[in-house]
Amino acid sequence: MDQRPRLEDVATRVGVSTASVSLVLRGVPGPSAETREKVLAAAAELGYRADRTASLLARRRRHLLGVMMDVLNPFHAELVEEIQVEAARAGYEVVLATLTRDHDENRAIETLLDFRCEALILLGTDASEERLDELAAQAACIVVGRTAGRARVDAVRSADDVGVDAALDHLIGLGHRRIAFVDGGSGEVADARRRGYRRAMRRAGLDPRVLRGDHTEAGGIRAGRRLAAADDRPTAVVASNDRLAVGLMDAFLRSGIEVPEAVSVVGYDDSTLARLAHIDLTSVNQDAPSQARQAVLAAVTRLDGGRTTREEIVLVPRLVVRGSTAPP
Repeated sequence: MDQRPRLEDVATRVGVSTASVSLVLRGVPGPSAETREKVLAAAAELGYRADRTASLLARRRRHLLGVMMDVLNPFHAELVEEIQVEAARAGYEVVLATLTRDHDENRAIETLLDFRCEALILLGTDASEERLDELAAQAACIVVGRTAGRARVDAVRSADDVGVDAALDHLIGLGHRRIAFVDGGSGEVADARRRGYRRAMRRAGLDPRVLRGDHTEAGGIRAGRRLAAADDRPTAVVASNDRLAVGLMDAFLRSGIEVPEAVSVVGYDDSTLARLAHIDLTSVNQDAPSQARQAVLAAVTRLDGGRTTREEIVLVPRLVVRGSTAPP
């Protein structure tokens, strides 16, 4: 007796993923008109019929993607907007859980699980590999902005060392030699950017100078005040994110130190803050739309396509030069 055609058979015939076939057969926007036509034709040729039992079970699915974000992080806000767009195209809704002063990661994640989200997309999480494995046993899990290590989750991130290299190459090309770095405190992302700075400085034969910080404007202000009062003030500063960079610029301005005439400042994230005319910050762009698209695709290929192998998508960032940098 011939085996009944499966979703995978249609996908193989067309040369697309099972997730794409599923989207077409469910009438969900996303695949191109050409792909849609090929899938429908292949399904007809193979005599593929959706399993009614599976369809009934699928209807009971929640089709919810849970997203954890820092409510004060403008880059996270951009990612969420793009994730919402991509999720809608794939036939999913988004549930948000925010990190606030009294709502930490664990509480935010538990909120998403309480809503029975089928996948968790965690932006900038500091969760340990053990914790990520625990989450992966409960839902499809994707971390955005960091590596996953050995955890059985997917990761979507930009190459932080490449981004920091681009910032330093720009400053060194302008003639700067005394370049400080304000780090983002603890956590995977901050550690990666700090390591990238140290490596790039040593490679250029320059002495690294790291100031401890956090990921907020207040951390940048504190670091800026220390640098403003120093006798050996650097001629340029790279910040681990745009919020730190804005805090630095505020402290310099209040101390009568002009940016970029007296000191150049570079941020990281190329957030909406960086693009404001009165800030005009040179910053590393991480391509939020691509990160969002890859994160949602990772969730959909697990949930609709049955993928079980883990993936790590690494995107190449680029430096956007604006008015906060100039020759020393």
